[in-house]
Amino acid sequence: SLSAGLDLPGRFLFAILTLMMLIADLVFIEEAVYIYRKIPSCRRSIIIWITAAAPVIATTSCIGMWIPRSTMFTDFTAAVFFAIAIHKFLMMMIKECGGQKLLLRRFENGRFKISTGPCCCCCFCLPRVRITRRTLFWLKLGTFQLVCFRPMLIFLSIVLWTNGNYTLSNLSPKGAAIWINCVVGVLTIIGLWPVGIMFLQVKNVLTCKKIIPKFTLYQFIVILNNLQTPIIKMLATQRIIACVPPLSSSATGSYVSQQVLIMEMFLITLISRVVYRRRYDDLEPPECTAEEVGDKKQIP
Repeated sequence: SLSAGLDLPGRFLFAILTLMMLIADLVFIEEAVYIYRKIPSCRRSIIIWITAAAPVIATTSCIGMWIPRSTMFTDFTAAVFFAIAIHKFLMMMIKECGGQKLLLRRFENGRFKISTGPCCCCCFCLPRVRITRRTLFWLKLGTFQLVCFRPMLIFLSIVLWTNGNYTLSNLSPKGAAIWINCVVGVLTIIGLWPVGIMFLQVKNVLTCKKIIPKFTLYQFIVILNNLQTPIIKMLATQRIIACVPPLSSSATGSYVSQQVLIMEMFLITLISRVVYRRRYDDLEPPECTAEEVGDKKQIP
């Protein structure tokens, strides 16, 4: 624990960040109670998983801030939860369209645009893919593989770290860190790709359900958790972030990353409460024609 070596400004900063984490957790608990009471059971668990991503990352970052030796374990917990949240976000978009059957009926003549980020945003020559059960299965599999393989690889890195074979500062080809991190990065990119494909297809249909601000919050969590943290840690391993006794450079990088994540996840939790707090009414069925809508308007 760092509490014994902190001066007064350091203790004040730790207290403020811990308070922000506690407020984020309380806001999420209140939101979960609201979701449990007001939202149908078919969507309830999915939305709770998604809204829990930010407060869980804030909590693990706060634990890692107070207990630096637990960083590997807190990062493992956050990575597992975030991988599940990515898969749940894809499932939420399918549920918001009425489920898989209604989505296939609504877009029976449509095609998925697969030239999107983060894999193929520059590959405009890629053909569009028909929307069928098979393509939906491959999209689900793309996010589900992240739920399976990313925790396994991070758990392997913890085992190697306890044995002294895994060091973030060792980026040589003979070290395990560079290979595990590269594989995790590739799996993460593949897992994010189906979410982008589905969002481009349903964003116009789900505009009334605030899918654009939800996707924006989701992207912020992806960028802050998967790009910001590795960049800070890489700067620390290259000694660009100086050591702050009694912490080494790498420990200082983790320390800074955790503090910044707490503040960012606190803000995202507050915004998520506004975006997700509404009643979830179903969309009009795809066979509802303009004539039927006109007939409804004529009824006194």
